[in-house]
Amino acid sequence: MIVDCAHYVDRSRAHEGTLDLERARECVASGQGFVWLGLHDPDPDELARVARTFDLPPLAVEDALETHQRPKLEEYDGRFFLVLKTARYDEEREEVSFGEIELFFGPRYVVSVRHGEASGLTGARSRLERENAKLLDVGPASVAWAVLDQVVDDYEPVWRGIDDDIEEVEEQVFQGERAPTERIYFLKREVIAFHRAVAPLLAPLEALEAGAFPQVPEPLSRYFRDVADHARRVDEVVMSQRELLTSILEASLALVTVRQNEVVQTISAWAAIIAVPTFLASIWGMNFEHMPELHLRLGYPAALLLMTASVLALHRFFRRIGWL
Repeated sequence: MIVDCAHYVDRSRAHEGTLDLERARECVASGQGFVWLGLHDPDPDELARVARTFDLPPLAVEDALETHQRPKLEEYDGRFFLVLKTARYDEEREEVSFGEIELFFGPRYVVSVRHGEASGLTGARSRLERENAKLLDVGPASVAWAVLDQVVDDYEPVWRGIDDDIEEVEEQVFQGERAPTERIYFLKREVIAFHRAVAPLLAPLEALEAGAFPQVPEPLSRYFRDVADHARRVDEVVMSQRELLTSILEASLALVTVRQNEVVQTISAWAAIIAVPTFLASIWGMNFEHMPELHLRLGYPAALLLMTASVLALHRFFRRIGWL
């Protein structure tokens, strides 16, 4: 569906409300300002109509219809296609949900295609119109900055939420609770998926920061530099989280092994304690005819005393070496 479509001229909307596709094409043909069309989970037919209206690159349109694209920036004869991975942390379920944004850039238009609920672009559009209206003079490249800034800023609550989950897991592991191996593994998968969303984005940002595209003037490059710094910081945090989760998982497995060894030691100690009186009783229970101990008046209490003394001695020994 079309979320919003606006024609920007002289740092503001040239028309009230949302433009339809026919009116948007006329605004692009006028040669004044540029048009920003926003779509949310469009069906193939709707995206095909938009592609015909703005003459979008066919290969890029095919990519926009398929989710699970890696972040990238591609050029098609002066037109650009940017793919971003969005992320949102669900506090209630303690999970991270991912989405995608595809941006088509032409000389007089921007088409944004958003998949999923993460990183809504209403805030980016509003901030560009109200707080950074001067950047609208730059043209469609200003939309690239606004969307990138929105997406990267939305990464912060995600890694903070993952940080809280890692701290909880760490406490569970080292406080002697049941090892949350499954949760650690789930968190590790989330962090890896998050890293796949952030890491490939660094190369396009560095290219925009370095001025590799002449369509991005120097004043706007400084804004891209700020976004790139934030993205690099997020990438460093995610890398440290991956290493920390690996260490926690190894520590959890090591503690499980230690606890298993302690259980085995305890069982072995009690087995040894029980084995001695069992051995003595089995000897005196054979009932051979020629066994002098059977005819002793104090043989039975002596045998019980010997068994008790052996049990107490072994128990004291195993307590001293820490097996009990």
